[in-house]
Amino acid sequence: MILLAILVFIVILGILVFVHELGHFIMAKRAGMRVEEFGFGFPPRLFGIKKGETLYSINWIPLGGFVKIVGEDGSEVQDPESFGHKSFWQRFAVLIAGVTMNAILAWVLISIGMGVGLPTVLSEGEQLPSSAHVKNQTVGILEVQAKTPAAEAGLKPGDSILKINGEPVSSISDAQAKTASDAGKSTTYTIQRGSDVFDKKITPRVNPPEGEGALGIALGSVAYVSYPWYQAPIRGAVATFNLIVLTLTTFGALIGQFLQGHSVGAVLSGPVGIAVLTKDVTALGFIYVLQFTAILSINLAIINAVPFPALDGGRILFLIIEKLRGRKLPHQAEQWANTIGFVLLLLLMVAVTVKDVGHYSTQFKDLFKRIF
Repeated sequence: MILLAILVFIVILGILVFVHELGHFIMAKRAGMRVEEFGFGFPPRLFGIKKGETLYSINWIPLGGFVKIVGEDGSEVQDPESFGHKSFWQRFAVLIAGVTMNAILAWVLISIGMGVGLPTVLSEGEQLPSSAHVKNQTVGILEVQAKTPAAEAGLKPGDSILKINGEPVSSISDAQAKTASDAGKSTTYTIQRGSDVFDKKITPRVNPPEGEGALGIALGSVAYVSYPWYQAPIRGAVATFNLIVLTLTTFGALIGQFLQGHSVGAVLSGPVGIAVLTKDVTALGFIYVLQFTAILSINLAIINAVPFPALDGGRILFLIIEKLRGRKLPHQAEQWANTIGFVLLLLLMVAVTVKDVGHYSTQFKDLFKRIF
């Protein structure tokens, strides 16, 4: 499972970045720009094939990709095939294409999920469209509080409670009633995680902290909901739009908290945190991996659209400023801004990675024990 999770993590990041860079590549070609190299992964280079004016390369570090466009750094403006020589709208289309492709990827993945059946939290009494097909409805665990009986027992979001002391669980209220009646006693919970079913001995708390409950979990009615193939793309588009709005709202709230002096580090995750989440999602099954990839794709799109130097959004901002000024910005000024922005992003990634390693230190210790 560990090796599978690592492979899935590499494949997901590879797909996300490849699709993003493919957007830049396609629009650059359509705009008549000369693309020197389209690379999958980061150097050193494993091998490359040159077709026409472009080198298509596969590189050793499979966690990214790049498109090398002539004049992308602001130089060679006089070359008619360079980035800097093209019109505002052509350059804008190239810069926004990566973000757009990530949004399209999310829509495609969610649409596939809508056709196959996505895990969906159903509200009590919720009426779904007549075309919806609901299957495998269970009492699912939506959230696990830290340092609670559920967390100590290893329960995770995405798990389902099938039985309590051998008795089937029929609803959320049924699970809560059975748990309350066994408060203070060692209780056997039959849990489903993906295709695995196993028992956990947990002792519900008699007087839990306010808002946590006896086990420290949030429950929801979870089912796989699917739609006919001809409805899936439309419903996928609606779900993708809602996901974008939700992500933007959450991101805006985080910025607001940061500006007010509140710490937001606890809710930020980098590659290490994503890798751990990938391991958990992989255990739940393919459809969860599909949904997780779509969410990451939306996050990557939104982060890249932020008007910060070194990101696509920052380069678009410079392009807009240039359009408003009516003349090009000094080449060195933009280059310095992007360099400083890149360094700041690297420092942020290091800080978040250190935080993630500390947060998931126990899981890393267990991983090393299993490997060595």
